[in-house]
Amino acid sequence: MMTYQIDPIGIIRSPYSEKFAVPRQPNLVSAGQGELYLSAPYNDPISVKGLEQFSHLWLLFLFHHIAPEKWGLTVRPPRLGGNKTMGVFATRSPFRPNHIGLSAVELKDIVVENKQVVLKLGSLDLVDGTPIVDIKPYLPYCDSHPEALAGYAQAIPDKKLTVEFSQKTQLILDLQKQHYPQLAELITQVISQDPRPAYKQKNSSEQTYGITLYHFNIKWKIINQYAFVEDIYVGSK
Repeated sequence: MMTYQIDPIGIIRSPYSEKFAVPRQPNLVSAGQGELYLSAPYNDPISVKGLEQFSHLWLLFLFHHIAPEKWGLTVRPPRLGGNKTMGVFATRSPFRPNHIGLSAVELKDIVVENKQVVLKLGSLDLVDGTPIVDIKPYLPYCDSHPEALAGYAQAIPDKKLTVEFSQKTQLILDLQKQHYPQLAELITQVISQDPRPAYKQKNSSEQTYGITLYHFNIKWKIINQYAFVEDIYVGSK
């Protein structure tokens, strides 16, 4: 078979410093917004001329945190509780033959900063540093099919956890509000979706976890269906 080389056209900047915290679809965490920085030679305003006419984009990207050899013909989708196998092409699993992903995101603005073209994006499901290999405008007349059937993922998943903050973390959030006004909302939305693997969600015992958003290390504990954010550590940027 023929092989092809694909070179990234840009890099994503997002609050998700690790794949553990990334929502499974782009519209699940409205506070999790990001930016796409185009790379040379595509880093030219001419390359995005006319793109401002579109409200949404398709982004094709690479799951760069997945090792090349990590793929299979079958996977266990989280929406099925992680206990039922499906063919890899019947899922959006990152463990795919070519590790290519597709995401529909809102285009909020296009700016040029110090000769750098930046696409300001809405809610996304991409880890910080994700390589983008192509951009295509979203066309509602042919890309939207409200009558379509989606098998085991027909509707938006329910929020699984109720999130509460300790008094200590509330004070930290207040101190960070000027530079990160949506941090509390982001933490709440990410944790409420329960980013844990499906097999761990079945464990009813008290568990403690950590996630990293921006440069904040967030420690949270699960008791039944409640998630208590116990501490927020400010790491290096």
